[in-house]
Amino acid sequence: MTQEPQHGLKGQGHVPRRSRRSGARRVFRVLLLVCTIGVFVFIAGFGLFADHIGHLSVPRDIDDADGIVVLTGGQSRIDAAVELLKNGKGKRLLISGVNPIARADDLRIATGSETELFECCVDIDHAALDTIGNAEESAKWVQANAYDSIILVTNNYHMPRSLLEMRRLLPDAQVHPYPVVNTPLDNGAWLAKPNALRVLATEYTKYVGALVREVVPLPRMTFLKKTAETAKADLQGN
Repeated sequence: MTQEPQHGLKGQGHVPRRSRRSGARRVFRVLLLVCTIGVFVFIAGFGLFADHIGHLSVPRDIDDADGIVVLTGGQSRIDAAVELLKNGKGKRLLISGVNPIARADDLRIATGSETELFECCVDIDHAALDTIGNAEESAKWVQANAYDSIILVTNNYHMPRSLLEMRRLLPDAQVHPYPVVNTPLDNGAWLAKPNALRVLATEYTKYVGALVREVVPLPRMTFLKKTAETAKADLQGN
């Protein structure tokens, strides 16, 4: 019986080690390029974001709206919102994200407002724990009152993300931004202020996450970061 020649069978399907290493290097280079581009885009985006925040200012005048919504996180925000209500810029005011232990009377005293104003025209939201919650509770309030327009009051660094979340849930309502500025950040001043830089970096990262959620559904997270809150308090106090 004649045995068939086995020439060329040995090693069939075997990829040379050198080819495997070459393929791995190509994949690594592609991944490195993608990561480098991603980091560059992220940093460039942060620069544009910080510059935009630096140019936000308190409006000298703002159109009247049906309602006013203020997101808690700083005393200046609530003061500004109450002042808008007193000036007749809105029919009612919603203070969203208030600590459950805080009473309406505590807020009234803190803002130096009359009892009648709070009893007739101020609503308190204790349910919201983060910006997404602020938007959800505000949307319920706007729809319950059949409002077509609101003035949104929050700090300048918090405004882009707040607007994004609010307009996502209220696509048919007009949302007029009213940024509160505690620390001037124009002309690149944030570069020389570590607290401001930290707050902006944190807020930019959250803003990018909010943008990503427009395309890729992500699990909701409640942000309970004492460090971030401390940094914001420092920024507001500067």
